[in-house]
Amino acid sequence: MAQTQIEVRLKDLKEHLKKENNILCEVVDKFRELDKIAYKLGYLNPDKQSYALRVSWWPMISVLGTYSAGKSTFINHYLNQPNLQRTGTHAVDDKFSVICFGNNTSTLPAIAIDADPRFPFYQISKDLADIADDTEQRLDAYLQLKICPSEKLQGKILIDSPGFDADNQRSSTLRITQHIVDLSDLVLVFFDARHPEPGAMRDTLEHLVSKNLDRPDSNKFLYILNQMDITAQEDNPEEVVAAWLRALAQTGLVTGRFYRTFNPDVSVELPENVKERLEKKSQTDMQDIHARMEQIGVERSYRVIGMLEHLTKDLEQNIVPQIRCLLQRWKKRVIWTEFSLDVAVIILIGLWFAITDNTWNGTWQQLMGLGNVPLGIIAGFIFIIGLWVHLKIGDMAANKIQKQLQTEVTDEQTRDGLTRAFNKNTGTWNTLFIWFVDQPVGWSNKTQQRLNEILNNVNDYVQKLNNRFTNPSGTSSSKK
Repeated sequence: MAQTQIEVRLKDLKEHLKKENNILCEVVDKFRELDKIAYKLGYLNPDKQSYALRVSWWPMISVLGTYSAGKSTFINHYLNQPNLQRTGTHAVDDKFSVICFGNNTSTLPAIAIDADPRFPFYQISKDLADIADDTEQRLDAYLQLKICPSEKLQGKILIDSPGFDADNQRSSTLRITQHIVDLSDLVLVFFDARHPEPGAMRDTLEHLVSKNLDRPDSNKFLYILNQMDITAQEDNPEEVVAAWLRALAQTGLVTGRFYRTFNPDVSVELPENVKERLEKKSQTDMQDIHARMEQIGVERSYRVIGMLEHLTKDLEQNIVPQIRCLLQRWKKRVIWTEFSLDVAVIILIGLWFAITDNTWNGTWQQLMGLGNVPLGIIAGFIFIIGLWVHLKIGDMAANKIQKQLQTEVTDEQTRDGLTRAFNKNTGTWNTLFIWFVDQPVGWSNKTQQRLNEILNNVNDYVQKLNNRFTNPSGTSSSKK
């Protein structure tokens, strides 16, 4: 039997993880178990979707920020590659650069990312085609793959984004930005300290800060006020920082670390007392940022396992109850519609008897006078008509709820999954026996038990990771 594209991709993933992290290799199998449950429920499409594909299995750092905030300069300095990313005082690159380790320096077209399942933008062209017009559908206008020989890139992916401006950003660019934020282990958000009027950037702050505050992984965002040296030439650095802190507080960011940096390779001349103070602060903050960047391999392992736990709980505690609720709404609508129809028919018959002064016996004799038609045929005909009406009411009720679902659920991915599962539960067979429908198709005590087993496995994997990265007992060991 031929393997699906998803099966081939996950097989390749497991082969890679066997060499790097055998614990995550086991986690892939648990994602597949979760997939099978979602397939039976109808929530995932078995030909195209897998929970495992919603996770970036490679440690990933994304660098976001406003125009001219020094993102590319920071990357060049970190990798010790001064000419890797183009820099300038204005926007010089409007593409997302996916940077990974290689033996030489080169730039590859977007298809190298879109067609390779190892990268986080695998088949993103399909998503962009849904929101971009004809002139925007060229993937090369958005993405490029850069190869860099810096050893700091070994085992991780770094993404440099174009300068952010929420007011002028294309929907496709915003979609890619959200995609990389979701998959990243660490998100560095750069602001330009040379522009001490953050209030004018309210929309940009909303996209880069406000929308991320309630995320369960909000601690992966580092907010960096860069180019403090240039600011010190023209303004009071303390006043600039205070202005930015007030602006960020207005977006809801009142806790967490706020970094102040500048690049020593391109720093400007400053009075000695000011320079010493800024350098000390910048060096301390830069060391902390680099330390977080070096730790993402460890954080990635916990993130992947945490995502398995999150998706498992979400399926049990959120998705299944929503499917069950939709199913009960459909069942209730069908039953009440048929009840109303029956009442209407009874009323019409009563009115007919009242108007024509017929009795039931007289009407029955008239029906029997239709000829020599057997009573069984008449009853069968009435049954078929009633069955057709019942199925038609079921379809109409299902279509009505599906339309309501389009406005009730804002998340596209969840909405598509619920619609798919709802369709599976409102087929002909379930409609025929609607009075006995209580649970979604594919859901049972055994299914719930399988989800509980996956959650128990999550705890085991966390303990294995703890044993690998920590040593609570304090005993010496030659092998972790």
